[in-house]
Parts: sequence; structure tokens; C-alpha cells
Amino acid sequence: MSTTIEKTLVGSLDLATASNVEKKKLLQRIRILEYLFLNGKTSNADICNQFGISLPTSVSLINQLIDLNIVTKKGRGASEGGRKPDLYGLAEKSFYILSIHVERYKIRLAIIDCNHNIIKEEEEGVEITSRTNIVELTYDKFEEMIGEAGIDKTKIVGLGASMPGLVSKEEGKNFTYYLTEQEPEPLKDAFQNKFKLPIVILNDSKSACLAEFRFGKAKNKQDALVITMDWGAGLGIILGGEMHNGTSGFAGEFGHIPMVDDGLLCHCGKRGCLETEASGIAMVRKAKEGIKNGETSLLSMLPEEDFEKLSPKMIIDSANKGDQFCINIIAEIGLILGKGLAILIQIFNPELIILEGEIARAKQFITTPIQQSMNTYCMMQLKEKTTVTLSNLGTHASLYGATISVLEEIFENLASKVMQEA
Repeated sequence: MSTTIEKTLVGSLDLATASNVEKKKLLQRIRILEYLFLNGKTSNADICNQFGISLPTSVSLINQLIDLNIVTKKGRGASEGGRKPDLYGLAEKSFYILSIHVERYKIRLAIIDCNHNIIKEEEEGVEITSRTNIVELTYDKFEEMIGEAGIDKTKIVGLGASMPGLVSKEEGKNFTYYLTEQEPEPLKDAFQNKFKLPIVILNDSKSACLAEFRFGKAKNKQDALVITMDWGAGLGIILGGEMHNGTSGFAGEFGHIPMVDDGLLCHCGKRGCLETEASGIAMVRKAKEGIKNGETSLLSMLPEEDFEKLSPKMIIDSANKGDQFCINIIAEIGLILGKGLAILIQIFNPELIILEGEIARAKQFITTPIQQSMNTYCMMQLKEKTTVTLSNLGTHASLYGATISVLEEIFENLASKVMQEA
């Protein structure tokens, strides 16, 4: 599927008859463009070092991209004893990506530009079920958002969708949700047939992990874990400086590690999963049970309709206002999560663990009990080498991860196409 990026870079060049020199230059332009997308503005010298090319070659390639109106000068960098170097980055409004983040009871949609600015973001309240026609719903919403933002639709290059469940990026299927919609075609194909764009669907935890790996605190880290704490509990894994997905692409089902003998039934069909005791689902259940049993809390004053729609955000907001009942619930969740993290530390020996998602907004109310539990259950020699920190990407990690995933696939597919013709 041809994209704006491919049309811009390839132009009138016929890959079948192009010379090897022309193809090599095209590949270099593709790699530079991808590098600028992932790393932001940079200098010619940095590009020379990154790709092992001479300064005249780098200048020529950058000038070609400037002539294509996809790269522009972005000021000057810091001086290292001589003239300040010119910096180059992607030109504003060169292209846009559509991003979807599916949560249990809502869908977040965003239009993000080539420099990672969120141009427009909206939420749609909808429960994740097999009856939800997510393709039609998001298509109609994006049509509305694109019109309101006044964006040229030809500059939209792809769509990335992150969602909970067992998601196979390669097969384009979610084996947990939207199963009715996937018959007779995979969810990715349904999106592609409707949007007429390159599409990537991926698990929400892996999407958040990819964002942390490319833009966040895990950048340039060799061994790191990203724990997503929302309604569920997920895990993204970075091993040896690469994302680890496992044989089927399902590595990281942290929330479905059995933690309690004869525990509550989990939606996965097993009993006693960590997610039943240490997740947004567990947090809401514990809060509702406590209030119904007469516990004193700010939540007690909620109208019945709002109480039935209780969410982790509402509990965390109450905790941040000093509600001891909510603080205690979060602490209980943190102690169980900490035990789970102790297991992960002893398996992976990571240098860094990043906590992200809605529950990470609880800050010290969740991090303190996690650390206490890790002190109890983890070998000190391993724990003392692991730093636990909160994400600096806020609630946008999965939205960013989805855009990164689809752009990386677009660049790789274009590079493969050029190499096949070589």
C-alpha cells in the first residue's frame, strides 16, 4: 500500500530500472527520515556517525530531503569549540498518524503529527465487547476529528491501534476481544479495508513499552521492564536492548500469573491471577465492597449512579485528597504488585522498571508499598541493582507507541521494497 512517505521519497523513480547508486541513496534517505522521526532534530555530524557516511554525503542527502519539503533546518546546536552546528528535523505538517488506545470502558483517539505533537485527542465511552464495531466507530470519529482539525487527508500515512488482550501483531488479530468482528477477516484487515491505510494493531502494554523504549526513560537501556497498571496489569520487556515479544508475540502476560490459590475467577478463565488482586479491576471491587460494608470514605458521598461507574481514577483522586480508605486500598494493591515485581526481578534482573498507566498517577501511594513488598520478597543482590521509577510520558504512552509501531513498519516495508529491486 503506497503512502505519502513512499510517494514523497520515491517520486518518479522507477525502482525496477533505477541504478544501484540511486537505490542506495533512496535507502539512506529512508533511514535518515526514520532516525529523525525517532530521535528529533539532529546535526549532520550526528547523522555521519550514526550511518557511517561522509559529511559531504550527509549534506547532500539532507539537502535532497529539504528539497522534498519533508526536512527543514531547526536552529543551531551547542558549540563544541567551533561554529554551532545546524540542526535538522522533520518539517511541520509533513505527515500525520492516527492513533487509537482501547481501554476497558473507553476508546481514546488521537491525531499525531510527524514531530509527536498531539493535534487532536478525544475519548469515546464504550465498553470493550465482541459486539462493539470498533472499526466503524473509530472511522466515523476520525472523519469528524480530521475535518475539525482541518488536516489534509492525503498526509495521513497510517493508523496504529493499541488494545488489551492477546494481540498478534503479525496476524493482525486480537484473540481476547472483538472476536465476532474478526470473522471472516482479521481485525487488522477490517481496519485496512475501511481506512485504506497501513495498519498496525498491538497489545497495549507492548505499545507503552515501545514508547518508553524510543522516547521515554527506557531509551538506550539494555534490560528494562515496563509495567502497565490500568484496569488490568501488563508487562513490556526489553532484553539486550531489544523489545522481547516471545514465540507467538504474547510475552508479558504479567496479569495472568497465578498468585492466589483458589482465588477469584479471572476473565481469562483461570482463578487467582494477579490481575484479580492487583489491578484497576481489583481496586474498584475492593472499594465497592468496603463502602457497602460501611467504610468511611469520600466515595460514600457519590450519587448511586456515579458509584456504580466507579473507576480507578476516582479512587486515586480521593486518595490524593487524603481519603485514608482509598489510600489503604492502593497500598494493598501495591503490596501484591510488589510481590509480582520481585518475581520478575529475579527472572530478568533488569536495570530499570517503569510504572505507567492510570494507577501510576497514585505516585507515592503505590510506589511505597511496591518497594516494601520488593524488600520482603526479592533477593537483595538483585533488587539493589534495579531502579523503579514512574513514566514521564503520562497517559499518552500507548498512543505514542501505536504511532511508532506503524511508522517503523512503513519505513521497514519501504526499505525492503527498495532492496528487493536491487
